[in-house]
Amino acid sequence: MNICVFCAANNIADVYVNGAKEFASLLADGGHALIWGAENKGLMKVIADTAQAKGSKLIGIALERLRESARPDIDELVVVEDNRKRNELLIGRADAIVALPGGLGTLNEVTEVLRMKKWMPDKLVVILNTNNFFDGLQTQLQRMDGEGFLTRPLGELVYFATTPHEAMEHINRYGRIDK
Repeated sequence: MNICVFCAANNIADVYVNGAKEFASLLADGGHALIWGAENKGLMKVIADTAQAKGSKLIGIALERLRESARPDIDELVVVEDNRKRNELLIGRADAIVALPGGLGTLNEVTEVLRMKKWMPDKLVVILNTNNFFDGLQTQLQRMDGEGFLTRPLGELVYFATTPHEAMEHINRYGRIDK
């Protein structure tokens, strides 16, 4: 399965690094490919280092303006001009999408995927809520669901996992590989 990971491109606390390493290790152990933003820094580097060391195929989708910070030693690098095209390729090539802790870029990517779920209901979306990082987002989405603002039930849009194992179990149970 191709698993797209959205996460921070900056250095963050060890609790998040450890969760990312564990998730990337499980991804590789399952024989899955990693699709990500291709940057060779921060949490993006951590997941790529871990997945690659354990034999995963790495597919990077990078912005032209960030080409110089793209990881050089990957299986496939696609360079695009704008974020719209980048997100389209990241999402389109993925069988499952996982959000790890990140900043505004990650939040933008996650909400874009959730918005697009009405056109791609079978695309699996998992948010790895390491250290309760995404509690605020989960609360907001629950409120939106409860008050009728979502086009489909929250449980059909996204799965919130508290551990890397829980996230990967959900992907392995519900992810589609027959595309």
